[in-house]
Amino acid sequence: MHRAHAVLVCGWLAACHSGPSPLRLGTTYTVQQSGVLSVLESLWTGPRFTTVVAPSGQILRAAASGDLDVVITHAPALEQRLLVEPGHALLRCPLVASRFAIVGPAADPARVATAPAAAAAFRRIAAVGGPFVSRGDSSGTHVKELALWQAAGMTPVSRWRIESGADQAATLHLADERDAYALADLPTYATLRGLSLRILFVADTALTNPYTLYVVRHPGAPAAAGAFARWVTQAGRAAIAGLRLPDGTPAFAALAGGCAGSATGQW
Repeated sequence: MHRAHAVLVCGWLAACHSGPSPLRLGTTYTVQQSGVLSVLESLWTGPRFTTVVAPSGQILRAAASGDLDVVITHAPALEQRLLVEPGHALLRCPLVASRFAIVGPAADPARVATAPAAAAAFRRIAAVGGPFVSRGDSSGTHVKELALWQAAGMTPVSRWRIESGADQAATLHLADERDAYALADLPTYATLRGLSLRILFVADTALTNPYTLYVVRHPGAPAAAGAFARWVTQAGRAAIAGLRLPDGTPAFAALAGGCAGSATGQW
């Protein structure tokens, strides 16, 4: 079955195809680069869908404008503010969770590997003046990074914090080139080859990275959106949970629960 895959093209998918309009899926770079998107594309046998890949913030704003039918993002605070509270979410479907890790040079001058918590690791990075490469792009990874700086009671400064403005893979390659620290989505990090960056810190529940699927409420929303959401939270979720990191451990943990509807902005 033919599916189109776009990265910020086609004017948010307004008219990329002739014939019946495809289901419009918006998702994040980490979903694409970790292999999750290809799993969904290979297994779905329903109506064709077209995909836009962008940072979570951009995806959620496009959904709120009615330009997408289904989104998969990993920025809970943004999801609540941009999609749920304004009433743009018809269904909310827990999907899977991965983990973030703090990565950096093997020499680890900030002693991140021995920190007692993620916030403490960030304080140590600030104390030695980084360098630290941030995505700086309103992605779920960027939002998590900002939350960790806040939890650390630190305001990073531009002389040692570099904003890549790029996707996860490009950001990690830049951090590798600069011998810098970065926040990484573990499944995406695991797909990259030739990096000298090391996983230094991962053992903190603050580094949990949940992904949620939303069916968007807008005039003319296709019936296929609900069917796709239910499929993803059953067969699709099970397939994603089967993905493995290089050491054989699961890359994603399935989240419990099916799709829930809301008319009030609360679930």
